[in-house]
Amino acid sequence: MNQLLNYRNTRFITSAPDIRHLPTDAGAEIAFAGRSNAGKSSALNRLTDQKGLARTSKTPGRTQLINMFEVTPGCNLIDLPGYGFAQVPLELKKKWQRALGEYLQKRECLQGLVVLMDIRHPMKDLDQQMILWAVESRLPVLVLLTKADKLKSGARKQQLMKTRKDSLAFGGDVQVEFFSSLKGLGVAQVRAKLTEWFTPELERQQAFLAEDDAEQISENTDD
Repeated sequence: MNQLLNYRNTRFITSAPDIRHLPTDAGAEIAFAGRSNAGKSSALNRLTDQKGLARTSKTPGRTQLINMFEVTPGCNLIDLPGYGFAQVPLELKKKWQRALGEYLQKRECLQGLVVLMDIRHPMKDLDQQMILWAVESRLPVLVLLTKADKLKSGARKQQLMKTRKDSLAFGGDVQVEFFSSLKGLGVAQVRAKLTEWFTPELERQQAFLAEDDAEQISENTDD
């Protein structure tokens, strides 16, 4: 069943230092992860057509909390702390990494992982570790090669094909697409994939409402 989601209606819910401060572990969540300079915030803003939804900064590593955004009730996007590049104190970096690992390992409503990488420097060690963890957890992965406008069309396609070939080594459900927040490249494909991952939750909600309506009709008939 095809579901229509209007990503422009996405709204900020909360920021949390760890999963204990997040809302109830229910519904469906899709997490965005990537190195601190991969352009996560810009991608989220472009996908939702909202310039200020996710905070962007010229200083990589400013996303220090787990940020939750609601697309529609029960369907949330999660902006995870960036990893790798941030020039921050070691203790703070360890704290972010603990929060990141805890979320990925323990959040049961997680339905998919979007891993963002600069198209010019894909598949760094930490990126590969993130994908491997997801595959081992039987979680589908969408790899986004960001800043695709930085390469000419031929080089962009070549990098895409190479990364797709490299991703086969992970096994599992790993899809690779290029993306540009500046030019809008790949936006439709990403929205389609997110909707695909959200659909089971949307169908569950519809079935619940239909069952509830049927019970109310039955009660009224009995009266």
